[in-house]
Amino acid sequence: MKEYFAHKTAVIDEGCDIGNGTKIWHFSHIMPNSKIGENCNIGQNVVVSSDVVLGTNVKVQNNVSIYTGVICEDDVFLGPSMVFTNVVNPRSAIKRRDEFKTTLVKKGASIGANATIVCGNPIGEYAFIGAGAVVTKEVLSYALVVGNPSKQIGWISEFGHRLEFDKNGFAVCTESKEKYKLENNSVIKIS
Repeated sequence: MKEYFAHKTAVIDEGCDIGNGTKIWHFSHIMPNSKIGENCNIGQNVVVSSDVVLGTNVKVQNNVSIYTGVICEDDVFLGPSMVFTNVVNPRSAIKRRDEFKTTLVKKGASIGANATIVCGNPIGEYAFIGAGAVVTKEVLSYALVVGNPSKQIGWISEFGHRLEFDKNGFAVCTESKEKYKLENNSVIKIS
């Protein structure tokens, strides 16, 4: 039997798969057929819709709705009140349940407070989306994006620090001392 914590005000529907060590806080709703990995933290007033998949160690801050079609890999951070969508052209009077788009948030990505992710736009590994950004296109791995519509303004390390590349395309994270290489508009960690 899996062991997780759920506050007494949380609503957890039958048919959910919730990993060991996960915590679900006040007034959150976990819908059927959702899958939440181990050691996740689901903040207050969060909705995890049917068929959503959250990997291991995903942190969801307060007031986030994660709609059907969203997949978050391990170590993803979802900031307070950030927003996912799942239909490109919603209308109240038109049913579009069969038009839900998939949004993949890859390992280690962080999405800042009040950011909006328009559905169908993948978020690369360790990407960092600034508070209030509106993402309308794919975000590359290790990219730092801000604004509305979002615009890439640089690159960021796995520890969340700006990377400053030298003339040879190399950078070092100021905290971890890990090395990165920028080549053909793509960053890879080399150590």
